[in-house]
Amino acid sequence: MTIVAVWCRHEGDNIIGIGPHIPWHVSSDFKRFKRLTLDQSLIAGEKTYESFPNRTLPDRKIYVLTFNQNYEVSDKENHFVVTDINAFKDKTEIFYISGGASVYKAFMTGDFELKPDIVVDCCYHGAVDKTLQGPKIDITPCIEELSKSYRQISETYEEDNVTTRVMVKKGDFVDQSVIKHILKAIENKE
Repeated sequence: MTIVAVWCRHEGDNIIGIGPHIPWHVSSDFKRFKRLTLDQSLIAGEKTYESFPNRTLPDRKIYVLTFNQNYEVSDKENHFVVTDINAFKDKTEIFYISGGASVYKAFMTGDFELKPDIVVDCCYHGAVDKTLQGPKIDITPCIEELSKSYRQISETYEEDNVTTRVMVKKGDFVDQSVIKHILKAIENKE
């Protein structure tokens, strides 16, 4: 099993959201996320899943991590409810964690066996939308763990005020085909 975390955080404060909203709109960041995750298996929290258009993303399997055992997914063939993070230990797939903050934190700061092997760390360097209402949602504990337990293996890519770097867990073997897919998705700007 390979676990990849993909996020875009705000420079300096590690905010990934304000209330239910991403507080910036960078088209190239959304396109990069699509290229990275197309035909892959995603792990998303309930709120993140509900933020997807029509509660789906085409051509992806989605595992919704929730405490609600009765949670209803929109596509019972391709979307699955998971109520225990440890259920992923028995899987052999490649998983892309797509948020939200509580899901990132559960994987990054929890059981070593479930820590992401790879992190695609995108950092937005522009202003946030100050008109948005709600609590600021940050992933600071994840960034602290990233600094302590991961090392950068790619160059730092810059596009539209977003820097992207690929980090791997120190001391672990990483599936090279997954790294190649990630680098190709980042470098291919179509």
